[in-house]
Amino acid sequence: MKALILAAGEGRRMRPLTLMMPKPWVSVGGLPLIVRQIENLKRAGITEIVVNTAYGARLLEALLGDGHEYGVSITYSREGTSSDDALETLGGIVKALPLLSDNDEPFIVVAADIATDYDYRALIERAETLSATGPQAHLVLVENPDWHPNGDMGLVEGFIDRTQKTHTFSSLGLYHPSLFTSEPQGRAKLFPWLFEKAGPRGITGEVFSGFWANVGNPDQLKAANAHYEETL
Repeated sequence: MKALILAAGEGRRMRPLTLMMPKPWVSVGGLPLIVRQIENLKRAGITEIVVNTAYGARLLEALLGDGHEYGVSITYSREGTSSDDALETLGGIVKALPLLSDNDEPFIVVAADIATDYDYRALIERAETLSATGPQAHLVLVENPDWHPNGDMGLVEGFIDRTQKTHTFSSLGLYHPSLFTSEPQGRAKLFPWLFEKAGPRGITGEVFSGFWANVGNPDQLKAANAHYEETL
């Protein structure tokens, strides 16, 4: 199984840090955010990783290299070299699709700017439940955080329910390539497109109750660092 790490965004709310480095290279608990994701994926046995880049692309690609330093193989889906070139989540997946899947095997997509102890082996085990004719995506949800109290979606009998807002999308998901094969390249958001494309019973989900943090601004960065300091 392969994984796509979304790393093309600028991270303006994280300035001035992101004026000096790409947001995925911001350190949390002594490790760059994207390196934490790489190590989590490797721990689950996923060693073929695609990273999409735009803002700070050259620097991030130079820092990560081909992945051998981390015991993985990294290829890049470069969308450009500035934030204006970034294609959003759906657009990024569509552009990276030839690097992610040359068959019907599902792949993982995760944002580079989250920190979590989620075990990716759970998504590997879910892969056989996805198909072109059955559920085509599986999303990991978390309880609504304080900064997003109204949530994104709910979960009913194992399926995502877009009418409820009891949970927040964690930016962790498993997708079947058939979802994206007919989509044109270009800038596009994943939601609400995914709801409309997959239909009411086309997306399964789970609720993760372990550590998860969105690292989108200095306060969230401080909170994530505090968590890792407590676990030392």
